Amino acid sequence: MIGEPQVTRLPLPDADGIYTFPTDLLTAHRAWMDCLTGAKEIMTLTAPLTLAPYWIEPRKPSGRPVVVIEPHHDDFVLSASGTFLARPRPLSVVTVFTRSRSVHPSLESTYNSVETVSGLRDREAAQSLLPLGAARVGLGHKDTEKPYRAPEPAQVDRITSELGEVLDAMDDAELLAPAAVTRHPDHLAVHEAARRLGCRWFWEDVAFWSTYGLSGCDRQLFRQRVRDVFEPELEDITATVLDKVTLLHMHGSQMHPARKMYRPIRHAHTVAANLLPDPDSRPRGQFAERFYRLGGSW
Repeated sequence: MIGEPQVTRLPLPDADGIYTFPTDLLTAHRAWMDCLTGAKEIMTLTAPLTLAPYWIEPRKPSGRPVVVIEPHHDDFVLSASGTFLARPRPLSVVTVFTRSRSVHPSLESTYNSVETVSGLRDREAAQSLLPLGAARVGLGHKDTEKPYRAPEPAQVDRITSELGEVLDAMDDAELLAPAAVTRHPDHLAVHEAARRLGCRWFWEDVAFWSTYGLSGCDRQLFRQRVRDVFEPELEDITATVLDKVTLLHMHGSQMHPARKMYRPIRHAHTVAANLLPDPDSRPRGQFAERFYRLGGSW
């Protein structure tokens, strides 16, 4: 990869950086953009909300194809994109709930209908997935609005059937879906549908929470719900964490203001604390993403 960011130059949300991390991360990312400007084999992404340009190295996928089943347009990027930036594989991303009114409150006067919000979020997803060379499929469901309730069985049946039709043409692909660590009903519905279709690989979907208290509560309930059937695995994303921030910039309708995107990166630093020592005695990674495999134990 071109000019991987040095581990020692990345800001850390601990010690002196515990209060300044949101600003420090944006500063480090701007420096990364300056490093990539004018480099060969670099592509330009345009954030649909702000129309600001960003630069990133396009990936060259290899290996077994992966079909990502995500609830909403930003879920895969928030929780799992760092891994695929580091180890790209042929991707198809199937988004179930593509119709939405969900934007940051400060944007609601401009994006005030399902049509305008859905169009913006679709453009955001298209830009964020370009460097990964991902194919995209949308199922057209409307996302759930508050107050949240458990998904209806008929809805899960319908989503399972529609996903099954999409997957029929992708027999050789490995499936990846949210673990539904969060209790959001759309995540619970997509997780259940993916399980029914044979998915055994899941990402931890709590990285968007604003406080550790909320994500900690979700994880405790998740452990009680799944018991010993999921085995966690960690993926080091230290070398791609600033490129992940670039993808987060594409989702400005959700990551607004820009400093809000520190949340998933801060969570990645917490996850990295559980990385095993590197067998080659290299420094242990400082940022990681957590996945789960069905059939393991805690």
